Amino acid sequence: MADLDALVTALNETTRAASSDQFEGLLREMATRGASDLLLVAGVPATYRVARRFQPAGGVLDSAEIEALVLPGIPEHARRQWSAVQIADCSLKVAGVGMFRVNLHRERGRAAATIRLLPTRIPSLQDLRLPDGVELLTKLGPGLVLIGGATGSGKSTTLAALIDVLNRGGHRHIITIEDPIEYEHQHHASVIEQIEIGLDAPDFATALRAAVRQAPDVIVVGEMRDPETMRSALAAAETGHLVFSTLHTTDVAATVGRIADSFPSERQATIRQELAMALSAVFTQSLVRAQDGTRVPACELLVVGYGARQHIRKNALHHLHQEITITRKQGSFTLEEHLQKLVTGGVIDQREAVLRAAHPEELERLLA
Repeated sequence: MADLDALVTALNETTRAASSDQFEGLLREMATRGASDLLLVAGVPATYRVARRFQPAGGVLDSAEIEALVLPGIPEHARRQWSAVQIADCSLKVAGVGMFRVNLHRERGRAAATIRLLPTRIPSLQDLRLPDGVELLTKLGPGLVLIGGATGSGKSTTLAALIDVLNRGGHRHIITIEDPIEYEHQHHASVIEQIEIGLDAPDFATALRAAVRQAPDVIVVGEMRDPETMRSALAAAETGHLVFSTLHTTDVAATVGRIADSFPSERQATIRQELAMALSAVFTQSLVRAQDGTRVPACELLVVGYGARQHIRKNALHHLHQEITITRKQGSFTLEEHLQKLVTGGVIDQREAVLRAAHPEELERLLA
């Protein structure tokens, strides 16, 4: 019986190794083709996305084949996550190729996966065509910096570029907490540690509480997902750390409001007080269509001053837009001011700008 068990184990290991090799082969081919994504959906062939067009990569797959293909190739913690909740999100490094983000999930009761090839080089703020004022965020003292944007707006890449500036520009201990890790930072002038949720820590809040005890200068929280993480981030900012994080929000007021609104009503007044003290800046971005067919970020920045802190305490967030104009000398700028620069610089046309403006009448005055 023991010999039979050993034989079955050996056969399973061989099968897993073969599937893992096949999966890695698809990833290597993905890089060779210059594909941004690999889509595995039951009932259609494996499909590469190359320059926004689809290219089939083989025969039609069913649910069991997708699961058998992907599972052996992803880390053990991701396999455990899949077994527990039928969703796995992880990063995967392939030697000689680069980093991939793997999301294994279910759709209509069937396994499916999306794999994205991550850039091997962290882009600069200039590469991302961000406004010059964004670098101000790397020069702030202790406090909380929030970066807002819809899914796919590029906020994670912006955050990576900002951390790269900090990494190269001074002797800092930087700790990032991510789910999963998307950009690998090398040690430059700074020492940088990258914590991956699921692999190195069970969740953001636990990792953040531990990070504070590790003598960091800068803490990066990949995403504010729950009140416990938000509370820990506020505490870290209040105790002398520069803390960066992101939220799925589209403007400055919504980004600030999301924090307090995530807590029970009886705690919101206290959280607003803490947020008013801890918040240093709010930066938001969205992507707009440029005249050359590409997409460029349209941004807004509030550098938090006395007036903004008072409005946050009173939950008068509709006044924050006015505070942006009041603190222009400190580096703040409105979305409309940035859109106006994009129009006058010939980057986007006026119609696109008006469609994207939160305050079209203000933009029209700026363009007059």
